[in-house]
Order: sequence, then C-alpha cells, then structure tokens
Amino acid sequence: MVKTIGNNLIINHWNGKPYSQRYFDILDKRKTLPIWHQKYDFLQVLNHNQTLILVGETGTGKTTQIPQFILEAIDLETPHPDHKHKKMMIAVTQPRRLTTMSVSRRVAEEMDVTIGEEVGYSIRFEDCSSERTVLKYLTDDMLLREAMTDPLLERYKVIILDEVHERSLATDVLFGVLKEVLKKRPDLKLVVMSAALETHKFRGYFLGAPLFKVPGRLHPVEIFYTHEPERDYLEAAIRTVVQIHTCEPAGDILVFLTGEEEIEDACCKISKEIANLGDQVGPVKVVPLYSTLLPDMQQKIFEPAPPPVKEGAPPGRKIVVSTNIAETWLTIDGIVYVIDPGFVKQKIYNPRIPAEYLAVFPISKASAHQRSGRAGRTQPGKCFRLYTERSFNNDLQPQTYPEIFRSNLANTVLTLKKLGIDDLVHFDFMDPPAPETLLRALEMLTYLGALDDEGTLTKLGEIMSEFPLDPQISKMLVVSPEFNCSNEILSISAMLSVPNCFIWPRDQANKAVDEAKARFGHIHGDHLTLLNVYHAYKQNNEDASWCYDNFVNYRALKSADNVRQQLVHIMARFNLKLCSTDFNGRDSYVNIRKAMLAGYFMQVAHLERTGDYLTVKNNQVVQLHPSNCLDHKPEWVIYNQYDQTSQNYIRTVTDIRGEWLVDIAPHYYDLSNFPQCEAKRVLEKLYQKQEKEKDEARICK
Repeated sequence: MVKTIGNNLIINHWNGKPYSQRYFDILDKRKTLPIWHQKYDFLQVLNHNQTLILVGETGTGKTTQIPQFILEAIDLETPHPDHKHKKMMIAVTQPRRLTTMSVSRRVAEEMDVTIGEEVGYSIRFEDCSSERTVLKYLTDDMLLREAMTDPLLERYKVIILDEVHERSLATDVLFGVLKEVLKKRPDLKLVVMSAALETHKFRGYFLGAPLFKVPGRLHPVEIFYTHEPERDYLEAAIRTVVQIHTCEPAGDILVFLTGEEEIEDACCKISKEIANLGDQVGPVKVVPLYSTLLPDMQQKIFEPAPPPVKEGAPPGRKIVVSTNIAETWLTIDGIVYVIDPGFVKQKIYNPRIPAEYLAVFPISKASAHQRSGRAGRTQPGKCFRLYTERSFNNDLQPQTYPEIFRSNLANTVLTLKKLGIDDLVHFDFMDPPAPETLLRALEMLTYLGALDDEGTLTKLGEIMSEFPLDPQISKMLVVSPEFNCSNEILSISAMLSVPNCFIWPRDQANKAVDEAKARFGHIHGDHLTLLNVYHAYKQNNEDASWCYDNFVNYRALKSADNVRQQLVHIMARFNLKLCSTDFNGRDSYVNIRKAMLAGYFMQVAHLERTGDYLTVKNNQVVQLHPSNCLDHKPEWVIYNQYDQTSQNYIRTVTDIRGEWLVDIAPHYYDLSNFPQCEAKRVLEKLYQKQEKEKDEARICK
C-alpha cells in the first residue's frame, strides 16, 4: 500500500519511506504471476462471502500475493472495539515452521518493510512480530494456541488457512474451531487455500462455500515409469541421476527421498559416482534439503548450478535431494528433471502399543502429481517415477491420509479441553479420529492428572495446556519444583525440544565424533547427557567455535536456550518455583530422574532374563538404540522415543529404579490389570516390601 504524489507511487504507506529500487524490480515479477491477473475477481468473491475456498497450483503466487491483496483492500486501521489500542490483523497459517519463516520474509521483502514489523511470523518458541504487525504468518498450531486465550480470535479480520491439503493435525482441529467462531463473528472472513484439494468434500464441510480456481503456469511434463518394480529405490534413484546427467540436456535435478540419513547417503554416493566419470560430464553441485537442516545450508538449494569447467565443456548441473517438503511450498528455479521413487516417511501412532514412530509408506496420487509438477515450473520437464504405471493406477491412494488418523491425540485433547470443548465425540471434525486413539488420549491425560475421572480439565491440566510441549514433558516441568530440580528439568525439556544436538560431519571420522560425544556422556543415560551438553555450552560462554570443536550443533543449542527462556516465563506466570538440585550429594541426580519419571512413567521398559527389554504393560520386545550413552544395561529405563523398524528400538533412555514406580505412579501400575511378565513379579515384590515398611512404621508409631 502506498501514498500517491502526483502520478508517481513513491512513498510506502506502512513505514513512510520511499520505496527501494528492489521493490519495483520485485513488483515487475509479481505482475507476471497467474494470481495477479485475478486479483479483482478474487476480491469481489471474498467481499460477498464469509468463507472462500481457493485452489491454485504451486507457483501461482497464492501464498505470497493473496494476503497482500486482502491487506490493500480491507480496513485494518479501525481497531476492534475490545482492542482499541491494537490494530486488526490478517493471519496466514502454514503447516511447517520452515515455510512460515521463509514465506513471511519473502512477503516483507515484497512490501519493502522489515520482518517483525508490519509483516511478522510466529512459530513454536519464536515470535517475530510486534504491535505494528498487520500481516502475520504462523504455524497452524500457534493459531490454535492463540484461540486458547482469545476464543473468538478477535485480533484478526481475515484468517487464511494455507496448504490445507496436507491435513496436519492442528489444521483439522482449526477447521472445527473456526466454523464455530465464524457463526459468532459475522465480521470475520476465512480463506481456505490449497494446491490440490478434494473440493466436494471441503465445500460440503464449509457449507457450500464458493470455489475460486487459479490456473497454474505449468509447462508440459513428460512422465516415465519403470517396466518392473525396483528392488532398491535408493540405488535406482542414484542410477537415474547419473543417467540424466550423462545423457539429458542441461537442467537441474530434484530427487525425492524419505529422510535425513537416506538423503545424506545419497548425496555422498551421487557426488562419488559423477566424480568417477571424469571430464566427460559437467560439474555438479549436490545439495540436501530436509526440515532439520541448518537454515544457511537450506539456502544452498537456491544457488545457481556450477559453470562449465572450461569453454565448450559440458554444462554444470545442480542436484537437489529432498524430503517431501519440496513438494509444494517452494519453487526452485531451474528444476527440469524430477526423480520420484514413490515413498515418504510419516509419523505413525499405534494406540495399542501405544507408541509413535516414523515409517516409510507409498505416497498418494495427489503427492505424485505435486512431485511431477516440480519439473514444469520454468520450462518443459521430465518426471521419472521409479514404479510401474500399474502401481500408480492400482496401488496408490488418491489422497494422503490426514494426520489425525495417525497421531497421538493427547495434546489435541488437552487443547480442546482448554478451549472449553468437552464433548469430543460430537466435535465437528472433518474426518473423526479412531475411537481407540481418542480413548487412549483421554486415558493418558487422566493418568497424568490433567483430567479427572469425569474427563474434566483439572488445575494441573490447565497449567500443562499452557506449555507448547508434549503432555509428558509438561507434567515433568510442572511437578519438578516438588523434586527441587526445576532448573535442570527446564534445561532437559528445552534440549528435547530441538533436533540434532550432535552433528556428524561427512568429512570427519565417526570415531572422533563418538569420542567427543562420550565426553558428555552420563552414567545414568541420555537425558542427563543432554543436560551435560547444555551446561558445558553455557560454561563456555555459548561459543560457536567450542561447539564446532566438540561436534555440537551450535544452532540447536542456541535454539534450546531460547526455548528454555520462554519456558521460564511460563513457569513464572504460574508461580512455579525455580530451584536446583544439590549436586554435592552422593546420588545428586536422583531428584532429576524422579521428576522425569513423574512425566514418563507410561514409557518404561524392564530388562528381562533373555537380555531383551520389555515395555511395561504392553509387552513389546525392544532393544536400546545403539546411539544411547549407557555403558551398562539397567534393570529399568524410561524412554522418549519408540522406533519400529526391522528391530524395535527405544531411544533417549535413562536409568531409573523400580521402587520409584510404586512411589510415583501407583495408580498406573495397578497389578490387577497387568500382563504376566517378569516386570510384574518384580513390582509385586516391591509393593509387598512397601506395605511391610508401612506396617513397621505404624507399629513403631
């Protein structure tokens, strides 16, 4: 939005400064986007409807341009009657943190304003916005958290739900919450946006809302299938990359793989294979892309391909090896060839174990369509699907299963209870979750003390819901003052909230990394090892070079420190005491381990005589993951993560004592409903010992 002087648009309405030349350069590019030519039509439809569904291919500009169109068209200057000191805002939700940050920065650049001022973003543990913010990008779970304190979301004049085809858990809950808010707030408008949508289903859910379609600017993409199924899709993908680089004209390559380990392995092998070809092919730049990759490394995907070695030599090529985050949310210029093995790694929740784990699954037809479309953004392209056409037609599901079908709902139930929604069975889910999953969530929250026997939110539950963490970690934090170790539990919780504490550089020997990690190792396990890392980081003045020398992820620790500060603010808001355990005692870490057990008593495993571990109450045979820091096999352990692969592992484990179970969680370890196993016999003896001690104490008294 601008102020006009004569016929020239020179003053930025938002900050009162003259526009930079870069603004006009970007404006010229914006005018070439397909969405730009439908600006007037879109605003007309939105003006006459409270809810609007917009479908447009990736690359049409909907995520960056639609919010700006609305910003220019509506009045945000007049504050809401109940918020006279604050301006109204436009909210744009995204399912991913990475998208939220990158898109908001791009829009701030297009508007020629500073990020965090007129345009801001909010993700878990990071709020880059201010009182001046009028356009706010935020992850869908953060908007849901705002609804907990502002049930009618009265700060917002328009809410845009973007990338809803991904059907994240928070987005599905927002659907139901916003449907109720819209009934109570006729002044609020909702725009639901997606690149690929089941339009009939969404229109039916939103009571016949109008559908606005934006045609893409896709170039034709030629699809190739394999004649026979591939035995090893990773090997086939690498082989296909080499063949393309050897035989196909210039153009960058995008390869879809399932996870960090697989991507890093593929990058090494591709670089090695092409290096072996010598001067007969051009140089390549192989870059990985996944959500936990450091931000400066992620930016490498936008760098140009390397130039030819010399004049007349074969051209260089950029090869991006990515997870499914490259399906929809970004456009990488220069991509002409896409390699799609047809798999994706997804988080799955099994309510019968119960455990969450990552597993590799076939993609949906909608995802396959999105992937192939990546090849046709800038010129005609080719997509090599490493599966047969028959598999595509007969084996792939039409759409990706919504996250609500494959997630632990404990945190969702806690959020809904905090929002005042008690009748979960009749809540207006677009796709209701499985009753067993819902019951497991209610059971877990009841055991944790967040709900009472009637399913009503308790005082403890209200406090737990304020922490943007898993309920087990929230419980651990809330009770930590009772064990005089809240400072240590804060540090452990913050470290658990960030990925990749340790780094394994590809150019370093694993032995050197293992030795560095061993220096932080704690005899009682991984949680206390994380605490040692955090303490060492602070004692070394948060020095980046110290982190590098010790193979510690500096950005992860910096992020953990930020998370910890925010958790401290929440603790202070509820007058939860900050205190530290006495590290001079004979067993100074007992209190910390007991406090952790207070949150994780449902994730306990017992060492059986066979040498295997058995998860208590669910009888799942598991092994300690090789990455653990323990130098022995404790009789009892708590664990953070359950990995179900060819062998079942438990990760991030800490040694505990069996007698603590009967003290801290006797309501959970009710032996009358306990499976027959060695752990039950041990617990029976511990209960008998406890009763005997009580009897002796009564006699003495």
